Amino acid sequence: MEDVGLDYWLRWQAPVCALIFLLPALVSLRFIVTKNNTYTTKNHHLWMSCWRNLHPCWLLLCRLISFFSMAYLLYQTVLAFGPFVFYFYTQWTFCLVMVYFALGTIISAHGCWMLRSLPNQERDKFLKSSVKDSQLQFNQEAGFWGNLMQNIYQTCAGGVVLTDLVFWCLLLPLQSGDDFKLTLLIGCMHSLNAVFLLLDSALNSLQFTWHGLTYFVLWSSAYIIFQWVMHACCFTWWPYPFLEIATPWAPLWYFGIALVHIPCYGLYVWLVKVKASVFPHAYIRVVVANVKQM
Repeated sequence: MEDVGLDYWLRWQAPVCALIFLLPALVSLRFIVTKNNTYTTKNHHLWMSCWRNLHPCWLLLCRLISFFSMAYLLYQTVLAFGPFVFYFYTQWTFCLVMVYFALGTIISAHGCWMLRSLPNQERDKFLKSSVKDSQLQFNQEAGFWGNLMQNIYQTCAGGVVLTDLVFWCLLLPLQSGDDFKLTLLIGCMHSLNAVFLLLDSALNSLQFTWHGLTYFVLWSSAYIIFQWVMHACCFTWWPYPFLEIATPWAPLWYFGIALVHIPCYGLYVWLVKVKASVFPHAYIRVVVANVKQM
């Protein structure tokens, strides 16, 4: 293994690569702090299904099953490979998706409890109404936890697309020999995260806009900063070969990583818009059709 000393970080590639991921992170952070959102998340966006006549308990059940399934899968992964798995972006994003489903389960349960407190006639009217006709008690703006759930949802969407595409289309074809073997567990870790999140997106009423790209960029930048700190302190091995800076091609790799965030996030934006456009408003609540761009 290469000894990582001061000379390693004095290469010309180091400051160039640092600018490539730090500059977008700073721009994203400034955008979040200074720019107002073009939409407002309401309480019922968090736990109501986008499908008319589909009871929100089904969304609650979906989130509950997704959380426990992913928790079991993560437990098996740590059991098989040890805590070192958290050195990888896959496990970072996997845990973030679990946090989303944990928050979603709690908020969905609270929403279903509030809905159950309504008289039967009012409850049926609410379930069949469009979001713009929702009752006042369900039409309040989301608080801290609700907005956190919304932002995590958008971050997860870009993260799972990036994770799975890089693994199946880049890393797996380049792996060879006995150092890497594709197992059922590894395959599930790089696919079920997207499956569960896509299923949730097919059912939920959460809005999905380009504003969430800023959180996605910050998430990936935080991971790269973590890797640089770990590499400078105690590790001499990069978990992903394209993070290595001791090569003339390093800036191109880092630029490619930064650039690929846009199509990865854009793919999920497109999928949400397809859901809104393919099905008529007789089946889809109005909130999904009103997805706006920043």
